[in-house]
Amino acid sequence: MSGSNDDRDGDGAVSEGATSSTPPSGSPDEQRPAGERTATAQQKETAQQKAAAADGTAPSETGQAQPAAPNRSAPSTQPTQPVPSTKRTSPAPSPAAAGSPIDVASDAQVLERVVYEVKRVIVGQDRLVERILVGLLARGHVLLEGVPGVAKTLAVETFAKVVGGSFSRVQFTPDLVPTDITGTRIYRQGREEFDTELGPVVANFVLADEINRAPAKVQSALLEVMAERHVTIGGKRYPMPDPFLVMATQNPIENEGVYPLPEAQRDRFLFKVLVDYPTVDEEREIVYRMGVAAPEPHRVLGPEELVRLQKVASEVFVHHALVDYVVRVIAATRTPAQWGLHEVAGWISYGASPRATLGIIAAARALALLRGRDYVVPQDVLEVIPDVLRHRLVLSYDALADEVSPDDVIGRVLSTVGLPQVGAQPTPAPQAQPQHAPAPATAPARPL
Repeated sequence: MSGSNDDRDGDGAVSEGATSSTPPSGSPDEQRPAGERTATAQQKETAQQKAAAADGTAPSETGQAQPAAPNRSAPSTQPTQPVPSTKRTSPAPSPAAAGSPIDVASDAQVLERVVYEVKRVIVGQDRLVERILVGLLARGHVLLEGVPGVAKTLAVETFAKVVGGSFSRVQFTPDLVPTDITGTRIYRQGREEFDTELGPVVANFVLADEINRAPAKVQSALLEVMAERHVTIGGKRYPMPDPFLVMATQNPIENEGVYPLPEAQRDRFLFKVLVDYPTVDEEREIVYRMGVAAPEPHRVLGPEELVRLQKVASEVFVHHALVDYVVRVIAATRTPAQWGLHEVAGWISYGASPRATLGIIAAARALALLRGRDYVVPQDVLEVIPDVLRHRLVLSYDALADEVSPDDVIGRVLSTVGLPQVGAQPTPAPQAQPQHAPAPATAPARPL
């Protein structure tokens, strides 16, 4: 029985002589001299050492070939093929590696440079600058509302220059038509065929200036673009470039010649940011800085880098207790009476949609990354909730008659729905009370 294994070397692989012509069992070649088998093993060892050196592996401590298990199921018949390296190498760090303080710190430094370049042009308005950058990281559209002359349009144009990518501006007017935004098909008489002319909406950054001056028909042309990120012209879809962001401005003090945004379009904006007047010191600085020549911002990011940062922001850790808290806040806007908000129930006609829940989590993650963290804290959630819910709540006529603002309703909801504790478990929503049972006078017990 020993003669059946003589044509295998010490590694259990078929020798080079046996691969060309294997003699039948019982032939004299099976009983080769020991010196010949030793020479063959040495040739085999030399070939393995050369393959290991080409692959970057170190030889064994004894300098001899290490024998493999004698019962190898599939011996190799290709002795000249390089042996795979057994050296363990650490993979290159992922650009979106969550939990790496070094990566998060470097990304936060890049974002600080973006803020610095924008602040070279925009004086003050820290909240405005931060919310626009958070919207960029969270892949959400931003609606800016403020009186004329408070740098709404300038802030959007400055961000487009600092981040890079294509930029287009659409001035909304009452005579605007939907094809002026999305594009249309043009007939070429010489070729007897139609060509598609894409509108200004096909860009990385789209500024919808004075969006409430166009009729609802024109405003609705942005619904498909903002939600699904593509435009349909002549039955064919054209995707938007990545990244894609719509930033719209509107004036709240004019009531003539304006058209309020439909609820469906307002829901597609991640933020509604209220832009206020600058302070006295900030306005003095505006005079000094803009009096001679306005500073020109420099480009810091590119579209590819922004897409990478968006992926990093989407992987920021959020504890399940914070997710449960956001869900309970949104549920309280839909059924305030079940959460003990009986007075608020008469102010809200329609609460926030699930898109608001997703928006709060995405915005909190982006804000945490902007502040140099790879995890979300409750303060991040509390800061973005008003900007996410402000334009999504549909108030009743009683609230409008009592001059109750959406911020008043949001404040009442946040003061009632308690923040979660560390290690808290998800809390189910309170059940609706039977018709014959009186409503509870206080809110049900929740984690503080």
